[in-house]
Amino acid sequence: MEWRASEDVRAAEEAAATFIAARLNEAVELRGRATLAISGGRSPWSMFGRLSALDVDWRAVHVFQVDERIVPPGDPARNWARFLESPLARRIPAANAHPIPVDIEDPELAIGRYSATLLQWASVPPQLDVVHLGLGEDGHTASLFADDPLLDDRRHWVGMSRVYQGYRRLTLTLPVLNNARTVVWFAVGEGRRSILMRLREGDPEIPASHVQRERSVVFTDQYPAAR
Repeated sequence: MEWRASEDVRAAEEAAATFIAARLNEAVELRGRATLAISGGRSPWSMFGRLSALDVDWRAVHVFQVDERIVPPGDPARNWARFLESPLARRIPAANAHPIPVDIEDPELAIGRYSATLLQWASVPPQLDVVHLGLGEDGHTASLFADDPLLDDRRHWVGMSRVYQGYRRLTLTLPVLNNARTVVWFAVGEGRRSILMRLREGDPEIPASHVQRERSVVFTDQYPAAR
């Protein structure tokens, strides 16, 4: 696992965006298209805005979701609603944007539908070029939470989480995250300091430590976590 610490949040955003753009361009050059899976939360949207301004063949980029809350259409809790308002969404052709279909009432049907979408665009088994992950203060990532059987699922590519902060979520599972060509962690702010240290140390008690480390890069503004 590689650590890249910047002097402040803005510099971390620029470093992460530049790195992701380079990986996407490499994928387009090698395979004719690139696949990017994005997480939600509060922190990444400015970074995604910086990414959208960089020189990438956006017509060849497909965007997926790492996870999404199971809420009705139009609910502001949806990460995809935030994405659609972002500058990055304006760079992605509509046919290349792949939201998790949480508006399907049957979660198992939604899981099957999104698994098929992954197979269509990311090979068999799914191998995404870049997976962006955030890091919760409790150590969760994607919608993989402690004490959830989904954390041990090695058979499925998409699953449904336990209830967390009032919501169930559909999420990519560890087999997909661990098969990604590159994992980009973006975790900034003083509140992430202690959990970043646990991620760096590979603490098995936190779900984030179950994500592969060999092809992972952490972008942060927390220098102590990078030493």
